[in-house]
Formats: sequence, structure tokens, C-alpha cells
Amino acid sequence: MPFQTLVKQGSSLTVLAPKTFGLRAYRRLAAGAGPLVSLLLRRRLVQGKEDPARVREKQGFPSKPRPDAPLIWLHGASVGEALSMLPLINTLSTLRPDLTFLVTTGTLTSAQLMAERLPENALHQFAPLDHPTYCKRFYDYWHPDLGVIIESELWPNMIMGASDHRIPLVLANARLSERSAKGWARVRSSIAHLLGLFQLVLAQDVKSAERLTALGAKTVSVPGNLKMDAAPLLADPADLKAIGSQIGGRPCWVAASTHDGEEMLVGRVHVGLKKRFPDLLTILAPRHPARGPSIVADLSSQGIQIAQRSAGDAITATTDIYLADTLGEMGLIFGLSPIAFIGGSFVEIGGHNPLEAARLNCAILFGPHMFNFADAAQELTDAEGALQVASEGEMLETLSLWLTMPAVTKQMAVRGKETVAASTGVAERVTQELLPLLPHAHAIVGGQDA
Repeated sequence: MPFQTLVKQGSSLTVLAPKTFGLRAYRRLAAGAGPLVSLLLRRRLVQGKEDPARVREKQGFPSKPRPDAPLIWLHGASVGEALSMLPLINTLSTLRPDLTFLVTTGTLTSAQLMAERLPENALHQFAPLDHPTYCKRFYDYWHPDLGVIIESELWPNMIMGASDHRIPLVLANARLSERSAKGWARVRSSIAHLLGLFQLVLAQDVKSAERLTALGAKTVSVPGNLKMDAAPLLADPADLKAIGSQIGGRPCWVAASTHDGEEMLVGRVHVGLKKRFPDLLTILAPRHPARGPSIVADLSSQGIQIAQRSAGDAITATTDIYLADTLGEMGLIFGLSPIAFIGGSFVEIGGHNPLEAARLNCAILFGPHMFNFADAAQELTDAEGALQVASEGEMLETLSLWLTMPAVTKQMAVRGKETVAASTGVAERVTQELLPLLPHAHAIVGGQDA
């Protein structure tokens, strides 16, 4: 049966429709791109964007032994997805202590985080790039008993490779924006085939569930957003104390996860606020810290005094903006200020996760584009723990009010934190959905019965 796929469903097999022309073409193009991918990895090594000791993991080569126990594979893109896996690993381990877990992500920061946070029954590897040979090598070695892909990591070779190896898949914490749904609709037969390879789709919200169903997902439920259950981001207490002492009693706010264009907006807002708060400090944490030098150049042209964390600069009395251009320190950044602006919301990125700031006692502000986290943003605004503004002027006016009335700001932060705490239990619901798909307790390597 050329180009057909067998998927395990309990003790039976289902024959799915042949792969679409688009997917066959994609696989052939990806297979022929091996030399270019190797060149890309070498370039990223030179740029310091890959771990030299582990870069071969991205070509499917393992760096650790496979546990001799039932293995559940969890895959997500980066830090946020990795953090959302931790409560799920905990709840699954409580019910099935015989399970072991393989966590894959794609970024250095997430790998560092997992080295610190994963329990003893879990290990981390970098995910293979979406090349058919790399994916085959990964599955041949690890052959997990169940794969759980987090959010929207719909890589064709990864998904089809799992199906080729008869590894059941679940798409968990699935999120699909209206824009992404329209994009996938242009290749409807291909996305329908890929979604059809998932035994189960667990959506974050009703709208995502409706969009995924319209594109071809079969068994869809809505247990909620796993990120609601994530633990607060950590911070080094010594760093909190040291930087906090440098800030002293100055009024302060954080602009987090900003994108190109938003840093200049933050600079203009800072200049406007400084007319009323002469000793104001703005902490700016760009989404991509490598952009630090260009951000310094842009803001300095406005006459703004910058202290750059990556350069080891201290905050002084003349510092206007503290540029936190480092990786993995958002727990520290949110812990330094009672107010957090969430970036990606004044450009059409769709915003970033506001829950992390809410857990760390921040009153939250974001712009008009929060479609990637629409439900979380709505819950926080409904509870008056966050406020959405439509313009730069509204942002300046709101921040001025919050800085003038710290008691109001503190009460907003309390409401936001309570809202997040009241929305927990998602990991438990997802676990109940996964239980019927877990391997029997006596399964061993390769999914074969003992």
C-alpha cells in the first residue's frame, strides 16, 4: 500500500487515506535538504545558538540510554511548553509510577530549564529537525509508547514518522488562532491528514477546538490550558536582592517579551512618564535577547540612558531603562516590579503568556493583539487583574495612574493571581484523557509486551 499509513488503535489497526501530494512533496524536499540542514546547524554552532555537546540530537542521534520501562514522549517548542509539561508529568507519575518520560524541545533555554526542573523519572533531548531521516533515527531508538505533542507543533515528518512507527499520538494543549486556521485551510487535505494521525486532540479553548475540528481533527475535547497549572517562574534570591537594592524606592514597571517596534514604543512611553515621575525606571526584556545591541542603539538615539544586563551594567541613579537582554530570567524580571506590560501585543504577533506575570504578583497590561492567549487574557481582564489598551496614549495614561496609585495596582495583582490559582486542575483533566492510551504496566522497550 504505497503512501498509506497504519495507525494503532487499541488492538486494531486503521488504514488512513494515502498521504496527500503536498505531504509527499514536502517529505521529498525535506529529504533533499540534508546538506543545507547540516550547514545551518554548523552556522548556529558558530553563533553560539546550539550546544556543541548535544547538537547531533537535532539529527536524531541520542545522547542518553532509553529507559527500560514504558516511555511517554512529550514534545514542545520552548520554555513555556516545557513548563506546562511539568504538572502533567507529576499527575501521570502519581497514577502510573512505572512510567518514564522523554521531554523534547528545540531551544537552549528550555534545555537548561529542564536540566533543573525535570524529576528523576524524566530526561531531556533536543527534538530532531523535521527531516525524515532524522525523525526515523529518533523513533528507531526511542520508540515511545505514546507521544504527546504540546500546542501547535505540527511538523509533518515528525507526525508522519510517528505513524510509520505505529506510535500513537495525542495533540495536547492544542491552540489554533484564526489566522493559523486560515493558513492551514489553504492546504486542507494535508492538514486533515496530519490531524487524522492523532488519536486524540485536547484543545485549550472552545474556539481552537472548533477550528481544529473544521480542519479534520476527529476526537476533540477541551480540558483547558495546561499553562494554568504551571509553577511560578524561579529567580535567584541573590539577584532579586541585589537588583532590588539598586532600584530602591524608584517607581518601576516591566515591558516583557517585546518585539521589533515595541521597544521604541516603550522608550516613548518612558519619556512621557518621566515628565511626571522623574526617577522612573523601566525594565525592558525583549523576546529575543540577541537583539540587545540594536535596541541599545535605537533607544540611545532618543537620549535614553541604558544599563545592559548582558554587559553586567548596574542600575544607577541616571539609568532610564534596564535592558534585561538575557535568557531564562523572566522569574527575576517579573519579581522586580508590580506592573508588567506583555509584549507582542502592539504588533500582530498575538501576544505572549500573561499567566507567568500574574503568578508573580504583577498587575498586567497588554495591547490590542492578544489572539494567541485570548482566553487567558479575557479571564484576567474579566477579573480586573489585567487591562487591555488600544493605543500608546492609553498605555501611557494607564501606567501613569497605576504608578500614582500603588494600592490599586496591588489589588489588581492580587485579583490576577487569584484568577490563575482558581483555574488549576487542567493537568488532572488531561491525565484522565490520556489514561486509556497509556501502555500496560508490563510493557517494555519498543512497546512489546514482556
